[in-house]
Amino acid sequence: MAREYSSGTLLYRAGETGDLEVLLVHPSGNYNRGKPWSIPKGSPNPGETDQDAARRETWEETGVSAGPLVSLGSIVYRKSGKRIVCFAGPAPFECQPRCACWEVDRAEFVPLPEAWDLLHPDQREFLRMLRELLH
Repeated sequence: MAREYSSGTLLYRAGETGDLEVLLVHPSGNYNRGKPWSIPKGSPNPGETDQDAARRETWEETGVSAGPLVSLGSIVYRKSGKRIVCFAGPAPFECQPRCACWEVDRAEFVPLPEAWDLLHPDQREFLRMLRELLH
């Protein structure tokens, strides 16, 4: 049986100061209060491509429709072995992320240095991959 995996997006934009910001979410619930943030992500539905799942999950969690996306590849959580597939792309102009479902209690653009501190340690590799993609 295949290991569990999720597909998600790392949407980016220039912030008010011109610095790079990325869209992150924080899981809701008391259990997750002190847990790290994440890229918007979730499991693909049967017959759904990884990219379509990433777009759907981003919309469901943040209310943001992803535009053009490129694959950043995947990472594997060191502890659980769960694989996370990530697609990156520019955030739609003037989008306003919101908590669009019960699964998240925060959905916002975060400056890259702050994102590094907030993001799940295993997902930080996506920030490195994004920097490589953009430079």
